[in-house]
Amino acid sequence: MKVILVNERGATRSLNFGGLSKALLGLCLLSLPVGAFLLGANLPVTETDLFDSRTAKAWNRALRKQQGEIEEADREAREQLAALTVKLAELQARLTRIDALGERLTSVANLDEGEFEFGSTPAIGGPEDPGIAGTSELPYQPPEFLDVIGDLSHQIEDRQMQLDTLESLMANLKLEDEQFLAGRPINKGWMSSRYGYRTDPFSGRRTWHKGVDFAGKMGSDIVSVAAGVVTWADERHGYGQLVEINHGNGYSTRYGHNSDLKVGLGDVVKKGQVIAQMGSSGRSTGPHVHFEIYKNNRTVDPASYIRRTGR
Repeated sequence: MKVILVNERGATRSLNFGGLSKALLGLCLLSLPVGAFLLGANLPVTETDLFDSRTAKAWNRALRKQQGEIEEADREAREQLAALTVKLAELQARLTRIDALGERLTSVANLDEGEFEFGSTPAIGGPEDPGIAGTSELPYQPPEFLDVIGDLSHQIEDRQMQLDTLESLMANLKLEDEQFLAGRPINKGWMSSRYGYRTDPFSGRRTWHKGVDFAGKMGSDIVSVAAGVVTWADERHGYGQLVEINHGNGYSTRYGHNSDLKVGLGDVVKKGQVIAQMGSSGRSTGPHVHFEIYKNNRTVDPASYIRRTGR
């Protein structure tokens, strides 16, 4: 083998190797990378090579971040718990007030005992449904805080439905009481003429009187004997200034000979409301109110209704 060497000046020099020299030179060249690998593998690895100061700082930052997240989660959990505690107290107070109001309304309305039970647990039920693995009962689980609030909310909803029903029932009872014809159409005065045949004060003949008359002081109040809607409030032949009220269920009333009207056509009046002032308008001999009651468009004797007491 021939090797040519070149120096810095460009001069060359040739070296000739024999068979043995070539073998030794090749062995040296091959052993260089192997030796370098073994030398590197046998060098000792120190702890500072794996965990330097930068790694420690990064770990400390991660730990501080995690600690902050834990503290924030704990703070939020405490705030939520406090809010739920306040909500639970509000629901319990609300339920107590609703129960007290319901019992009071039930007593005032004179309802059947046991129809509305505000102080007891709502009656519930339903068909049995198999639980886990075909058993009829589920494993016991302690109630969660939110479940307690949910139960209270359901109880409040149940009480609210009872109150709505009770309110509707009482409104119907009040409406029926308002529409119930009873009492006199005056606050002060006396009955001066009854229902039926009488001697006419103008002609002297026996005629049919289809109402009753109440005499009193000029300008005294005329009141409605029941709630209803005004269907006439004006002059009418023979009646003078007349108020007519439709009370529903086939009933209506008339109030005649007034001096002044306090209601108009289409007005809704309450029981006992002042609808006119006593006068002597129309065919009349003096201050009084001519009072008529109609049932299914036919007059009836007001006496039985006058003697009634309100329900």
